[in-house]
Amino acid sequence: MIGSSRQLRLLSMLVLILFTGAINSETLLGRFIKERKEKDPTAEVVVATKYAALPWRLGRKSVLSALKDSLSRLGLSSVELYQLHWPGIWGNEGYIDGLGDAVEQGLVKAVGVSNYSEKRLRAAYKQLKSRGIPLASNQVNYSLIYRLPEENSVKATCDELGITLIAYSPIAQGVLTGKYTPENPPTGPRGRIYTPDFLTKLQPLLNRIKEIGQNYNKTPTQVVLNWLVAQENVVPIPGAKNAEQAKEFAGALGWRLTNDEVNELRSLASQTKPVIGFPVEKL
Repeated sequence: MIGSSRQLRLLSMLVLILFTGAINSETLLGRFIKERKEKDPTAEVVVATKYAALPWRLGRKSVLSALKDSLSRLGLSSVELYQLHWPGIWGNEGYIDGLGDAVEQGLVKAVGVSNYSEKRLRAAYKQLKSRGIPLASNQVNYSLIYRLPEENSVKATCDELGITLIAYSPIAQGVLTGKYTPENPPTGPRGRIYTPDFLTKLQPLLNRIKEIGQNYNKTPTQVVLNWLVAQENVVPIPGAKNAEQAKEFAGALGWRLTNDEVNELRSLASQTKPVIGFPVEKL
């Protein structure tokens, strides 16, 4: 289980989230890990990877097969965390059994799921618990402007069962950083979600995030990440494209918004229409 004391350590280390099947990425990452270890044998690298529940991947054996292929490409004997990337179309019992097998065979230290509703989360937890294996995490879309995990009981269930909630898209694809404005909206698919009208209505929240950040000498990005950490039992995983962004993300740690600030930001965020999430979360 990833406990609350472990969250800050996970965030401060190099946490690498991979998509199972991303062969080039895993191969390159394996090379990087090897080179890093050669330079500094004491360096700690935590690898979290995923299993994609594709329609043609059936049963528990497919989970182990995909994991062993990933480990081979990574050049590792085990990884810290192995997650289902999304719920299976044909059922999930076999996939959960496969996760349990991976733990028992020493191929992973912890297992989790992604985009699981409360009902599916409880079923997976119960199935693993029957084998004495904890369900470590549920990775879901969660940010100031996408708070479905609070509304559909997923957050409460994670807290109840001791499952760490891993928040992806914690800065809403960059929108909460203030980089986009009604005059300069994002392009591509995200531009259809974060429209000029949406960004106009979001300005009071963005302005307040910036003001709070100035009080702490923090960037808007650091403020919105800290807001998630303040929810307790939440590990946000923003996507770093370069070293500077990674350093900025690390600046979200070591301090804490006040309860009044946390509540004020939630209240301001509630005044905007929720964005669209991943459909399977609601099943």
